[in-house]
Amino acid sequence: MNLLADLVLIWLLAALAQTAGWYWQQQRRNAGIVDVIWAAGVGATAIVLALLGDGALWPRATLAVLGSFWGLRLALYLWRRVRSESEDGRYAYLRTIWGDGALRWFAFFQFQALLIVLFALPFAAVARNPLDGPRAGWILAIAVWLIAISGEAIADAQLRRFRTDPANRGRTCRAGLWRYSRHPNYFFEWLHWFAYVLLALGSPLAWLAWSGPLVMYAFLRWLSGIPFTEAQALRTRGDDYRDYQRRTSMLFPWFPRRS
Repeated sequence: MNLLADLVLIWLLAALAQTAGWYWQQQRRNAGIVDVIWAAGVGATAIVLALLGDGALWPRATLAVLGSFWGLRLALYLWRRVRSESEDGRYAYLRTIWGDGALRWFAFFQFQALLIVLFALPFAAVARNPLDGPRAGWILAIAVWLIAISGEAIADAQLRRFRTDPANRGRTCRAGLWRYSRHPNYFFEWLHWFAYVLLALGSPLAWLAWSGPLVMYAFLRWLSGIPFTEAQALRTRGDDYRDYQRRTSMLFPWFPRRS
């Protein structure tokens, strides 16, 4: 199959999955399921494109393993939050503006289906890499992936422990990695996409792999990531979070300022 046909297939599957997610949230008034489906959907595209790609077996097999494991870990982490907590504050705030109108939420979920297609582009580049065997780019890719996945998992675990302690209600997490970055989970998520840039070295579509870190940075920095998360934090934690903003690096980990 050619690239366009592959992407159309992924879009159809993603649209179907997000439609099911939209129906689920309409029944339960919890739009956080959209993130679970996005993570699982992007991870699944790694397997689909590895199977459909015409590149060498080694990069395609690596893509299937790394991409699917990343998506599964993130989807399970998000699902535990959706299942055990009330609706994420970002979506609860949107609900105060949009209400429960089915059409707006349906459009929102379908937009996330299109984002699954967008983040499938780096995987498509890897799946067409004709270079076989564990080359230098492959070794570096594995190293970047391991650092990124480990860092994101550690940041998620630190935040989960902090949030589950009732004594921390209304306070900002400054434990572990959160002392050095206001969004260490986002930083390692962004770093993770460089693994596919390295895996795509030698592919005729290698330039497509750069869409991963570039688009992810744009979304995290200016669109749906940091702006929404910090706006919600300021609404719920006020001056405590403002002090955290003054002292702590926004995304890239660095030592906290004294004042």
